Amino acid sequence: MKSYSILEINEVLKGVILGTTNQKITAPEQIELANSSEISFIGNKKYEKFWGTSKAAVAIVNEDISIAPGLNRAFIKVKNADLAMSQVLKLFAPPMPLFDCEIHPTAVVDKTAVMGNGTRIGAGCYIGPNVVLGDNTTLYPNVTIFDDCTIGNNTIIWSGAVIRERCHIGNDCILHPNSTIGADGFGFRPCPEIGLAKIPQIGNVIIGNSVEIGANSCVDRGKFSSTVIGDGCKIDNLVQIGHNSRLGRFCVMAGNSGLAGSVTLGDGVVIGGSASIKDHATIGNGAIVGGGSGVIGDVPAGKTVLGYPAVEARVALKQWAILKRLVSFSKK
Repeated sequence: MKSYSILEINEVLKGVILGTTNQKITAPEQIELANSSEISFIGNKKYEKFWGTSKAAVAIVNEDISIAPGLNRAFIKVKNADLAMSQVLKLFAPPMPLFDCEIHPTAVVDKTAVMGNGTRIGAGCYIGPNVVLGDNTTLYPNVTIFDDCTIGNNTIIWSGAVIRERCHIGNDCILHPNSTIGADGFGFRPCPEIGLAKIPQIGNVIIGNSVEIGANSCVDRGKFSSTVIGDGCKIDNLVQIGHNSRLGRFCVMAGNSGLAGSVTLGDGVVIGGSASIKDHATIGNGAIVGGGSGVIGDVPAGKTVLGYPAVEARVALKQWAILKRLVSFSKK
């Protein structure tokens, strides 16, 4: 079991220690569940009230903390408690699943595929013709990568992921279990002869560097050209990204949200859980779409929109307040 003193932890965090404790720290834990050998964090002042009943020996706190640690307990004061806690989690992280060999004997690797140095391929994987895998790429069991794809350096692809033909994934990416990259876009048109005619989807998907795609999420290929996910984007589980959509850098999409076809997101856009964006809409840099909202038009840069259909946040809040008053009045 890993354990660290508060001084050893602070060597990593480079914060300011308030209080004292000689307790060795054996794990991080949320503040309500932590025991006397664990470290927690207070990332918001509203959680200070839990410290009095918590058993944690140490908490990572922001610089504006307004309470004292108490007897034989300590705080590590930092500029950003959330980011500091992520460093602590890395200290205590258990090892990743092990590989007995670099390429498992049950993996099927086409003779034309190119393997980078240090690449590891798990049991039951399929690597198609002309695939290029970068250095230190890890494919866990039962990953499928079809023809002419490229995968960058240090990328991790978890079990069950499927990457369709001609798609390109950058460096330092993580694809979680059962994610699908490059499925056909949802394209059909009424046809007198057959009812619905399928529109061929002949484009691909291009994913930048340091992108994370959650479990069971799907990024559809372009009808023509590419669906593009910019550098640093973070996509939650169960997210749908439609064909020919283009995400800028560092966008965030929470679970069950979705983009219809040809949506454009600027840099730093945040899409809340279960929000949906109409096809061909443009969401400007830094805009926020609240959870459960339905966006049916463009959103200017920096704006926050809420509701179904989504409107500017302050307008939505006024509408809800008026509706609440009307309902209360009708009951009188």
